[in-house]
Amino acid sequence: MPDNPGDPDVTDEEYTSPDLAETTPEEDAVIDAEAADGAVDAETVEAEEAAEETTEALAGDVEDGVPETADADIDGSGELSDAEAQLAERTADLQRVSAEYANYRRRTERDRVGIGEAAKADVAASLLPIRDDLDLAEQHGDLNGPLKAVADKLDSVLNGLKVETFGAEGDEFDPSKHEAVQDTSSGDDKAVGTVLRRGYRLGDRVLRTAMVVIADR
Repeated sequence: MPDNPGDPDVTDEEYTSPDLAETTPEEDAVIDAEAADGAVDAETVEAEEAAEETTEALAGDVEDGVPETADADIDGSGELSDAEAQLAERTADLQRVSAEYANYRRRTERDRVGIGEAAKADVAASLLPIRDDLDLAEQHGDLNGPLKAVADKLDSVLNGLKVETFGAEGDEFDPSKHEAVQDTSSGDDKAVGTVLRRGYRLGDRVLRTAMVVIADR
């Protein structure tokens, strides 16, 4: 026997429970619209998540140097959605930033090397007058004892800076490297005669020209 004999769903055969009642057309339209909105929201979220993942991947490529070019049409529909258009714009921005960063890094490295070489050249050039005095002492036979030890240490420092000497008797005369104080040659084939002061260079940079007397080869 039913718990409630007077309940309409027991006494009335045509009665339909509210839980099982059919919805009105207006209610059906609302339900369909909500379902459609939910589907659109899901697609939008998926597209935005894909855009964020691709953007993060491109950002990682920027740190390595050059980002890879992403295919803007992700879903292959032939048309760009708003999310895909934003992704393409972000990709272009990342590529531009990557190129600017690569150029900046090259300029920085070039400047760093140039500054280092200039600093080494300045230090080496400041030591050359001391080396000249030691050369004079050697010519007079006075380079011995503690003075010889100083000369050896100075040569070690110059060698560590990769400073090289040039200007030896018999070398071809080169006005860019040799400073001529006298020309005793009689022809066009000129060579270095007497070397009055040695020249020094650091790589391709001439720290000081050699002071020489020009002679015939």
